[in-house]
This record gives sequence, C-alpha cells and structure tokens, in this order.
Amino acid sequence: MGAKTGHAQVQSIEGETSELGRQLALAIVSAGLEKKALQTEVIDVRGKIDYADYVVVMSGRSERQVSSIAKEIQRRVRTELGQRCVGIEGLPRGEWVLMDFSDVIVHVFHEDTRGYYDLESLWIDAARIAPVEMETVC
Repeated sequence: MGAKTGHAQVQSIEGETSELGRQLALAIVSAGLEKKALQTEVIDVRGKIDYADYVVVMSGRSERQVSSIAKEIQRRVRTELGQRCVGIEGLPRGEWVLMDFSDVIVHVFHEDTRGYYDLESLWIDAARIAPVEMETVC
C-alpha cells in the first residue's frame, strides 16, 4: 500500500512540475511576442529528452531584435515568476541565443539562422502547444 501512495505522490509532483513548465513556456512566449518575435513554437518534449519538458523556438528579424527578445524573456521570467535563467549562450552576437530555464529550453534565432539549423525537425513527432492557447496567455 505504501508503494502505491509513493507512486501517486511521484505522479502528482511530476504533474505539478509539468504544469509549471508549461506556464513558464507560455510566459516565455508572451515575453517574446511583446518584442515582436516571429514563428513562435512551443514543443512538448516530455518523454523524448531528459533535460527539459518544453522547447520554445522563436525568431527575430535582426541581431538587435534577437538580443532584445532574449533580454526581455530573461527579465520577465525573473520579475514575474521569480525564476532565473540557469545558462545563456550567444547573447552578444544575436544570431542564435540559447537559454536554459531547467524545465524549458529557449532558442531565439535570427530568421536566416533558424532555417539553416531547422531544430524543430528533431522533434517532428512531438506535440505542440496550439497558437490559440499561446494567444490567450499574451
């Protein structure tokens, strides 16, 4: 009987963690869209990779816009959710910024660079959060 209770607690904790990751991903989308991010996608990678639950991919039209989007995401997540970015790469250049928020990994690409790497194809079979759902948060 104790094992069942323990298993239920683990499922509950995983469910709560997953919901927090989803809320974080949607907050990241909102911050990106505020800075006019393009082609925003939220990919549900739970069970497909072990280092995150969601991957957010978005684009900017210039290096300056890519940097601005990344800085706004970092600012909003810290001030509104009290969560810090664990790691960030590529910010000075602004062609591809990678941000690690533990449960959510964010890729902010210059639109020309995004097509070259085509990261979304790595998780072609993964579920996406519908754009309508993203718009309700924004």
